[in-house]
Amino acid sequence: MTAGESSGSVVRRILLGSQLRRLREARGITREAAGYSIRASESKISRMELGRVSFKSRDVEDLLTLYGVTDEAERTALLSLAKEANLTGWWHSYSDVLPGWFQTYIGLEGAASLIRVYEVQFINGLLQTEAYAHAVVERGMKVAAGKAAGGGRSGRPAKVSRADIDRRVALRLERQKLLVSERAPQFKCVLDEAALRRPYGDREVMRGQIQHLIDISERPNVTLQVMPFTFGGHAGESGAFTMLSFPESDLSDVVYLEQLTGALYLDKREEVAQYERAMAELQEDCPNPADSRDLLRGLLQLT
Repeated sequence: MTAGESSGSVVRRILLGSQLRRLREARGITREAAGYSIRASESKISRMELGRVSFKSRDVEDLLTLYGVTDEAERTALLSLAKEANLTGWWHSYSDVLPGWFQTYIGLEGAASLIRVYEVQFINGLLQTEAYAHAVVERGMKVAAGKAAGGGRSGRPAKVSRADIDRRVALRLERQKLLVSERAPQFKCVLDEAALRRPYGDREVMRGQIQHLIDISERPNVTLQVMPFTFGGHAGESGAFTMLSFPESDLSDVVYLEQLTGALYLDKREEVAQYERAMAELQEDCPNPADSRDLLRGLLQLT
């Protein structure tokens, strides 16, 4: 199975879920009633319609019958979609170190034709060098381990598994292959200058990271801009976010907001529109890609 096929399964799951929702609403059937028909809860129907769970063919068949879908061709198409939606993603082999809530994002990321991101804390994961990623992952895991152990009140640094760190870094490097693949998406990134000046790792790690940004920004599918401190307040005041757009015309854009213990996926048109405007303003207010490269070269000399 190719990465495109496994990533596409997430999109198919979301597409199938949205079609089942439309069919249910068109018949005026509640989620509770739909759940009863397949011996499941209302929340299970909600998760299915959001594309958050896999689909059993029997459940899909029973729901289609309940929703009055009798045309054999339509039933066959939707059941085929359910089968394709259950393909296991390549990232399944990393499930030992991969939070369940992040698996959906990796699938969407791999299926997107356009990825737009704003970062303020650190360099976006798709643009990180191995050394920088290692420093970020190690720091994040130590913080998490310290909180789990009672907030680190002992004053001793929390211990984390070297193997787990390496596995998480390997996963991040595997994701990065997307940007140089045959079906690479357009990737538009705005980095706050804070992300460039906040050190992760030693001086050589930061120098290598900045040089990598200069190099990768030359790729035709990558647009990298830096929001300098000198600009002052800007449209990214609410924090980091990612916007994903897909080639499928009936799949809406998704805004991904990562949190400490989970993530939010926004797809309501009015919510997405606000982030669209924020990203457009950020891109407009930043130096253009060429000037941003010059800014990166200047930082490299100072690092």
